[in-house]
Amino acid sequence: MKFPVGTKLLGVGAGLPSAVITNADLEKLVATTDEWIASRTGIRERRIANDETATGLAIEAAVDALGFAGIEGKEIDLIIVATSTPDYLYPSTACMVQAAIGANNAAAFDLEAACTGIIYALSVAQQFISTGTYKTALIIGVDLHSRFLNWEDRNTCILFGDGAGAFVLQASETENDVLSTYLRADGTGAQLLKIPNPGTNYPHAAPEAIVSEEKMVQKFVEMNGRPVYEFAVKAVPEAVNTAMEKAGIKLEEIDYFVPHQANIRIMLSAAERLGISKDKVVSNIDKVGNTSAASIPLAFWQAIQNKQIKIPAVCALVGFGAGLTWGAAIIRWMAKDKRLEGGEQVHELHDHHFKAHHLEKETQHEPKHEGSHAHRPHNK
Repeated sequence: MKFPVGTKLLGVGAGLPSAVITNADLEKLVATTDEWIASRTGIRERRIANDETATGLAIEAAVDALGFAGIEGKEIDLIIVATSTPDYLYPSTACMVQAAIGANNAAAFDLEAACTGIIYALSVAQQFISTGTYKTALIIGVDLHSRFLNWEDRNTCILFGDGAGAFVLQASETENDVLSTYLRADGTGAQLLKIPNPGTNYPHAAPEAIVSEEKMVQKFVEMNGRPVYEFAVKAVPEAVNTAMEKAGIKLEEIDYFVPHQANIRIMLSAAERLGISKDKVVSNIDKVGNTSAASIPLAFWQAIQNKQIKIPAVCALVGFGAGLTWGAAIIRWMAKDKRLEGGEQVHELHDHHFKAHHLEKETQHEPKHEGSHAHRPHNK
């Protein structure tokens, strides 16, 4: 579909907790080994939030992306936060980000599409921009799954990490970087991957007759791994092929493949089915694990930092996750970090501890979380 106004991609940013939990740390909690985890998932370590919050990490990613784009918060007029694990049911995380970055005139809302959330947010933001409704948008993916993990279940606790990633988009009369987007869902697979407790079906306080003790303890991530894997390796090629067709480009024109960082086997299997070589696959799953809605912008951000992605580049972004949901976007990346032009030091993954806590504290007092389980790891 052709829109009257183009959408430029101006910046990317990241927000990561400081604590690093390695596979060796998990060996002390569950019956597993570093080799077992790495060989099956590609994960060596992940970031886990201790004192950090979803809002705080989202603000960090926003500040980083705005710095990359070289624009101020007041220029943003639309904020969309993709998250399944907000600090509050309301107000939205987007509204708290809005206040923190000074985007006083921006519309702000959260969107939930699990690990596909950032692709949904990108598509929605592009359509608001391309129809002339808004000029400059900030989209953020953030999730803190560690708060909902059973740290005695090796099938799930080894997979997830916490983090946030963001993109800045802006209207352009002459250029367009979002070449196509494609969104899908299949609610018949809703039970394959879920976090049951926070929903209204399981209120936190209710008469015993309404909420059984069994329901009250169903608060962890539940995943049926094999069907989810089979869904993903089929959904990813279908989404990318459809998005490429909509964009009017061929496979050989794709410079980089940036999939949701769920499992290295899924990523490489999907790339093989598509006919994409391994050297084009962008992944940081070894360092951060599965960060859900944050994973695509975080992987993209690190590839920019490591100079893996070189401009100009045509990239296929693809997400898949609970819902079931899946989707893809074909983008052209032309943006350069404005801070580098001024000689500013830009953080890297290993020393990514900048916090923007002053912004968060000015916005609200964040809730303190004790974690979802007594043995939740606190490290480094």
